[in-house]
Amino acid sequence: MGYLIDTCIWVDVERGKISPRDVSLYTGIEPVFISPVTIAELTYGAEISRDENIRQKRISALARLEKKPLLLIDEITGSIFGRLAAILSQQGRGVNFRIQDLWLASQSIQHNYALLTRNKKDFIDIPGLELKIFGA
Repeated sequence: MGYLIDTCIWVDVERGKISPRDVSLYTGIEPVFISPVTIAELTYGAEISRDENIRQKRISALARLEKKPLLLIDEITGSIFGRLAAILSQQGRGVNFRIQDLWLASQSIQHNYALLTRNKKDFIDIPGLELKIFGA
């Protein structure tokens, strides 16, 4: 098994709310992966920062994270994403505002990895996803 870590966890690490050691209490010795989705979200957060010190801190944190193994998005990920989006849409659950979350969930399902997040409500209704809630 392994873990894909939701962006919110990495944001909390960067802000000093939690430590990498806190994350490892959940992941143990299992491998931890990062998604291109997370890189995109964190890059966006760095680029829109108006405070240059915060921007540089975010860029440094991102550079450290980019050393983690990266899960690629491929045709299998896309297929899983499409199925999940259809299921949630047919059940009347919002998908348009959840695009990034669905990509992360699709990658977790594809590789049979648990998704570690603080945002249970963003993922709880996604079928087939092994969800681990940080702080629970």
